[in-house]
Order: sequence, then structure tokens, then C-alpha cells
Amino acid sequence: MHSLILIGYILLISILIPRLIRIFRKIAKKTKNRLDDVLVESIASPLIFILIGIGIKVFVDVTTLPEKVNKYTSLLGIILIVISIILFFDRIFINWMRVFSKRINFVKTSGHILKVIFRISVFAIAILIILDSLGISITPIMASLGVASLAVALALQDTLGNFFAGIQILADRPIKVGDYIKLESGEQGFVEKIGWRTTSIRLIQNNITILPNSKLANSQITNYSLPEPQLSVLIQVGVSYASDLEKVEKVTIEVGKKVLEDITGGIGEFDPLIRYHTFADFSINFTVILRVSEYVNKYLVTHEFIKRLHKRYQKEGIEIPFPIRTVKF
Repeated sequence: MHSLILIGYILLISILIPRLIRIFRKIAKKTKNRLDDVLVESIASPLIFILIGIGIKVFVDVTTLPEKVNKYTSLLGIILIVISIILFFDRIFINWMRVFSKRINFVKTSGHILKVIFRISVFAIAILIILDSLGISITPIMASLGVASLAVALALQDTLGNFFAGIQILADRPIKVGDYIKLESGEQGFVEKIGWRTTSIRLIQNNITILPNSKLANSQITNYSLPEPQLSVLIQVGVSYASDLEKVEKVTIEVGKKVLEDITGGIGEFDPLIRYHTFADFSINFTVILRVSEYVNKYLVTHEFIKRLHKRYQKEGIEIPFPIRTVKF
């Protein structure tokens, strides 16, 4: 009688759960949050097996069976439950990666290695739990795994260092794909890819330099895209001591404003500034402050500003002096 109830229960679960999952799937699709979709897709198959495992355990508890049959039937229920839980975590991880890989570059570029590491870990845990349920001592196995893990860690020290440095970079987010950065060595360019072992940077010369993540994590980096891509451009200029400084300021600001309005990458709404700062040997020096939308635009803006300023100074009679030195005898 109990056997018939168990068979009926298994058939009911096999028919009912897929229908419930279809209902939950329709509900999840109506929401904007993708996490519920991931959860529903992940729990579909494992839920059937875990309920069957629970049913078998209950069947063993309420029926009188021969000792060996009772033992192996109970073990079957435990194995089903363990496999179901492991399968659930495996599916939820894989589905999470599939949904969010487009948003998280590290997952997109390193998805395969993450899948391998995760699956090895969870299935190793499942095997240990099943062996323990069979009455097999797992202590020697754990000790052997510890020694093997230590040997692997020593052999792959650099690789593991780069892997965890990549995780650190993604967690701390000092840089991200698309940022324009300057390395401690002086190289600068756009971050193309942050992988599980290396980071690729496209230099301004349009070459790619590849850095190990551990080296990048321990380097001083200037990120020109943080806190925002817009930045000020400082241009040094000097005029003769005979110049009318009020006129110099007015003319320079007019030229700078026109350049920012005309040139792609300039911030036309920004009002240029000049700040006098030095009585030098042969000129009065000042800094012109312009604003561009991102770092690479400063080159064209600076180029046009210098050309136009030189032409305007010649027209206005403002002298940019040659280096001179007066020698008195």
C-alpha cells in the first residue's frame, strides 16, 4: 500500500511541478527584475528530484522494510536530495552568468574558467557528502586534497595571483572597460578587456599592451575617466613684459571660447579662464584653462587653440617673446 502511495506521489510530482514552473515562469517574465527569471529557471528540475528524495525518506520512516532494503532506500533518498541541491546551485550560477555576462565584463571574458572552477567545487562537495552518507571516512580524502591543493597552489602561484588580482580589480573598480588610463610606466590608453589573468589596454598609438592583473593591481594608475570623463586642459602661455595684460586676458578668452565651440570634443558651455602666475626671465607666464569631454580630445583642442591664438596675437600686436638674456658689462 505504501509503495503504491509512493509511486502515486512521484507521478503527481512529475506532472504537477512542471505545470507550476510554467505558471511561475510567466509571472517572472512580467517583472523587470531578472533575478526571479534566473531563480525559476534554476529550480525547475532540482525541485522535482528533491521532492522525490523527501518522499522516499518519508516512505522509509513510515514503512517496515528489511534492514538492507531500508538502508539503501534511505541512502537513495539522501543522494537524490544532495544531487538536487547541487544541481540547483549549479543551474542558478550558470543562469546568473548567462543573464548578467553582458553587464559584467569579467564574467563575459572569463565565464568558461568560472564555470569550471564552480562545477569542480560543488561536485567535489557532493561526492564527499555522498561518501560520508555511505559510511566511508572522508578524513583521509580531505587530507589528500589538502596536500594536493597546496602543491597546485605553489605550482600555479603566479596564475592564482593574477586571478585574485582580477577579482580585486573588479570588486574595487579602480578601472573599467572603456576608461582612459595612464600607467605608472607612462603608457596610456583605453581599457579594452579585464580578463581573469590579464588586462588589455589599447594605447593611443592603437597598439594593445597586455598586463598581468597582479602587476596592474600593484601599480599606480591615473584614471582620466573618473570621477567623470570631462576634464580641464591646462595650456602654458607667455607674453612680453610690454603687453597690456587686460587685453591679453580678453583676447585669449575669446580665442579659447571660440575653439571650445567649434572643435569636436570641446565643452562649448565652459568659459575659459586664464591665471597669471610667473614673472619669468623674458615673459609674463600664465595658464589657460579649457574644458574637453574626454582626455583624448585635449590634443585636437590644444592644437587648434595654439594655432588660433598665435594668429590672433599677431593681429592684435601681442608679442610672444623669444628667450632672451640681458648681459651688462
